[in-house]
Amino acid sequence: MKTWRQLVAMTASSVGLACGEFRSPAGPHVVVLGIAQDGSHPQAGCERACCKKAWADPRARHYVSSLGLVDPLSRKRWLFDATPDLPAQLHQWKPGGSPQSIVSGVFLTHGHIGHYAGLMHLGREVIGAIGIDAFAMPRMQTFLETNGPWSQLVKLRNIVIVPMVDHQPIKLTESVSVTPLLVPHRDEYTETVGFSIAGKAKRVLYLPDIDKWEQWSSSIEDVIAAHDVVFIDGTFFGEGELAHRTMAEVPHPFISESMTRFARLSAGERAKIRFIHLNHGNPALDPQSHEAAQIRAQGFAVAVQGDAISL
Repeated sequence: MKTWRQLVAMTASSVGLACGEFRSPAGPHVVVLGIAQDGSHPQAGCERACCKKAWADPRARHYVSSLGLVDPLSRKRWLFDATPDLPAQLHQWKPGGSPQSIVSGVFLTHGHIGHYAGLMHLGREVIGAIGIDAFAMPRMQTFLETNGPWSQLVKLRNIVIVPMVDHQPIKLTESVSVTPLLVPHRDEYTETVGFSIAGKAKRVLYLPDIDKWEQWSSSIEDVIAAHDVVFIDGTFFGEGELAHRTMAEVPHPFISESMTRFARLSAGERAKIRFIHLNHGNPALDPQSHEAAQIRAQGFAVAVQGDAISL
């Protein structure tokens, strides 16, 4: 896996390969398809400095948080979250093939717009997919089956719901499995999970949303220790990043809080951590910012769009 500095040197900004294709290692691997919070970057209605550059320069933009999983041997691939940026993410990921084989399935973390709204592109108005697995927890399944337009996807079998159970592994191929991990979040419509993605050699954690680490029944430090690469909630760096709104409405562990908590970890453990799901106002989206430099100085990193991790 390339280092953060090597990746930045290859690109004009942390958008990574926004104007080109994502990298594809030979064996089973995970690809970072996006790193922004639900509203993308730049975000609708924002003309502040945090978005002004991104409106003017496509290279400074970031897609909504998502991972792709590929097993070349079985010629299958899966999405983690279906984002509003799905068309561009699929185009750059180059799945190819017929509409029904564009992806084998989608693992859904929860029912906030940045994580499931992209399912609309699988419907009859766009791809017209046939039988794509939608891996969902119980409340997420009920939400999709009983609320339009998502219920139409189920009725027309554009998607086929595959139920998930907390901490129960799902074996996708001989070499790849995925385990959902229930976490506390603003669960207005559905429960929320992160995912442990396991290959034969490495394990990757995808946990873009959680309220606060101390509210989780699991120890985040133990979870980090059990994985080789850890993509965790980096929505906000600190206070004051939401204009005209109280941040208490959108609870997340600040990056600054996480770095303080994880400071006692070894250098090797800190190096596993990649902050993902960054809000449009998060200064760490800019690799030249003081905040991004502070993250690197303390041994952490911000996820890089286009990065690929071999499993």
